[in-house]
Amino acid sequence: MAKIRTIYLCSACGARAPKWLGRCPECEAWNTLVEQQERSVPPSAQGHPAGRLTALPASQIEREELQRLLVPIAEFSRVLGGGIVPGSLVLIGGDPGVGKSTLMMQVSEAVARAGKRVLYVSGEESLAQVGLRARRLGLEAPELLYAAENQLDVVLDAVERLQPALVVIDSIQSVYDRALESSPGSVTQLRECTLRCMQSAKASETAIFLVGHVTKEGAIAGPKVVEHMVDAVLYLEGERFQAYRLLRSTKNRFGATHEVGVFEMRGEGMAEVANPSLVFLSDRGEPSPGSIVTATLEGTRPLLVEVQALAGQTSFAQPRRVSNGFDFNRLLLLTAVLSRRLSVPLYNQDIYVNVVGGLRIEEPAADLAVALAVLSSIRDRALDPGLIAVGEVGLSGELRPVGQLDKRLREAAKLGFERAIVPKSAAVPSSAAAGLQVHSAASLREAAALARL
Repeated sequence: MAKIRTIYLCSACGARAPKWLGRCPECEAWNTLVEQQERSVPPSAQGHPAGRLTALPASQIEREELQRLLVPIAEFSRVLGGGIVPGSLVLIGGDPGVGKSTLMMQVSEAVARAGKRVLYVSGEESLAQVGLRARRLGLEAPELLYAAENQLDVVLDAVERLQPALVVIDSIQSVYDRALESSPGSVTQLRECTLRCMQSAKASETAIFLVGHVTKEGAIAGPKVVEHMVDAVLYLEGERFQAYRLLRSTKNRFGATHEVGVFEMRGEGMAEVANPSLVFLSDRGEPSPGSIVTATLEGTRPLLVEVQALAGQTSFAQPRRVSNGFDFNRLLLLTAVLSRRLSVPLYNQDIYVNVVGGLRIEEPAADLAVALAVLSSIRDRALDPGLIAVGEVGLSGELRPVGQLDKRLREAAKLGFERAIVPKSAAVPSSAAAGLQVHSAASLREAAALARL
């Protein structure tokens, strides 16, 4: 007989422990161990393997061309690497209300209008509520079928009967396997349901999208092993009071990672943004101290964004450092470099840095722009509105090169910028600098002089 035992699983990394611990021994996260009931089957009752393992060299493996499902939403196809791969399992997460369900319903409609059958399963809403949202978005494709179901067995049976090209399960935390005693959304249910969805997708060549909730830290809820099982992980990001949403891929077995698609949330749904750089810079006003433009790279796409900094006399013993859209630790590093290498007194200055448009810059290529913006605000001198700055700043104040500088400069030239400050050691092709006056600087001090600060 199967024995039932109690174990503790980490909701952050999936590690197992025989007893409850305040801190996970694997990922060192606090208060993440959750009690679960596990059935253990004796080896004598497990039976024999169903078949033998087949192993072949690469030369004898049959070659198959990937025929992707083309989605008439260019930004969505861009993130996935050119379309939806049949038989793939994709996990998409995001904050509540950011637009995950809206985007997936629009993607389902686009695939259905291309003549493919699509099954959209909602585990959180009734069929009447799903229909209300579909009518509001104007989704009326006859090949798009809606269902409201929580039992995974029923969903997978429908996939086998209907043979759709695409299945959307919204959300993976709401469905459950009846064979497990744990509640929906638990670590065991998430892992088992994801595994069964993966097996169904590979066996039927049906692409399955799983919508997932995120934790307060911004990660997809559930163990990391869930992200390891799927073929692609997408995050829909955006500030609650901003109209723009960024769809970012953090894992993709069939395309580039960290690719970004930009959408605008409207009353009729998500609208793709063809030229994000132009949108992020559309509201720039008159030249003012502390404002500069930098070129960041999201996946293979260069984006021009405005970086703003504000410095003011502090009223506290410890000056404040606030960063929105830029890494806080790098801001502390840059203020230390400005104080030490350029002798700028920042000990009595509160510093606020903001990336306009709700974009989050994660690469160090924006270091130079942030440093110049802070220096501009401190000295109360406006920077040239036709200037962009790209480069990484080292602890000794030197400027280090960044990747794919030619793409960044082409995007700047296309949008009418006239001058660029880049690291001196960076190789700049003449074709990329066409129509753009490129200034090379070896250090932050030289860059400040070129920016006339």
